[in-house]
Amino acid sequence: MEYFAHQSAIIDPNVQIGKGCKIWHFSHILSGSVIGENCSFGQNCVVGPNVRIGSGCKVQNNVSIYEGVWLENDVFLGPSMVFTNVHNPRAFINRKEEFRKTLLKQGVSIGANVTIVCGVSIGEYAFIGAGSVVVHDVQSYALMVGNPARQIGWVDKAGLRLEFDSRGIAVDSYDKTYYRLVGERLEIVHD
Repeated sequence: MEYFAHQSAIIDPNVQIGKGCKIWHFSHILSGSVIGENCSFGQNCVVGPNVRIGSGCKVQNNVSIYEGVWLENDVFLGPSMVFTNVHNPRAFINRKEEFRKTLLKQGVSIGANVTIVCGVSIGEYAFIGAGSVVVHDVQSYALMVGNPARQIGWVDKAGLRLEFDSRGIAVDSYDKTYYRLVGERLEIVHD
């Protein structure tokens, strides 16, 4: 195997797990799931069935990633955060045909105990603060907190708050990209 799975982990047939992944105690990867390279899953995680996870993702303890969720590369999921996949679940009604897609784009960070209601898209490098409840789409680089989550600022690729000068320009501490505020949107400044 090109990945590590603790002896207590369960790996179903028909999964793809990339080179360099680590799957820790009591975790379960269900059939049809595809996981990129160099991902880490803490103890007591569940993935799938039929989930797509990019490379470089870090999933902390006690996280279940249900069918309908798609993580792009370098996504961080904090301890005990929660995804949903049906808006109005009932124990006595099977609503698997109503699963809603949830997309976390490149570099997103989700804090501990966050809840993400199904059917939303979270933009690149957005940062969702611990305990927040995300009920609608989130812009790239947005800093979100609260219940329901609301935007309180912008972050760079390193997850640090962007500071804007008098012209509305900010510089990314990670790679020196320039950003400009245009109304309620953040744009990358190209030469």
